[in-house]
Amino acid sequence: MASTTHDAGHGAADAAHGAVDAAAHGSSGMPQLDFSTYGNQIFWLLVTLVVIYLILSRVALPRIAAILNERQGTITNDLAAAEDLKAKAVEAENAYNKALADARAEAQRIAAETRAEIQAEVDEAIAKADEEISAKAADSEKAIAEIRAGALESVKIVASDTASALVAALGGKDDADAVASAVAKRTEG
Repeated sequence: MASTTHDAGHGAADAAHGAVDAAAHGSSGMPQLDFSTYGNQIFWLLVTLVVIYLILSRVALPRIAAILNERQGTITNDLAAAEDLKAKAVEAENAYNKALADARAEAQRIAAETRAEIQAEVDEAIAKADEEISAKAADSEKAIAEIRAGALESVKIVASDTASALVAALGGKDDADAVASAVAKRTEG
């Protein structure tokens, strides 16, 4: 309790001392508007501005400048890397287009070779078929010639038999040599 009384008494003394100072100076209101303190205020304003200037120029501004320089370097490096990547992308696109053109040319060459091979096989098959057809045609011609010859012989025999039968039916004498020469003469011309 003694400390509480002591603190309360001390606070009252401070308040009384402040009131005495204000009464002694004869001003009431805001101290920064008191013309008698302008010299002190201007001095401390200048001291504060100089201290702030020194702190900013020696500490803060170099750090900010270093950060700005670092950012500018990063931006420059990123732009250079982007240009390099862009150039590589253009090179890759050109290489892709060249590879695509080469692949198309190769595909066309392979297609042409395949067409040529197929055409050669077709030509060979046609030639073989033509040979087979020619051989069969020759065989057919031979068979037809044989059939004709056989038919001609059969016609001669039938004509001779018919002529002999007609002569005999008409009551004439059957002369085999005369009938054969007459049939031969008629069949030839």
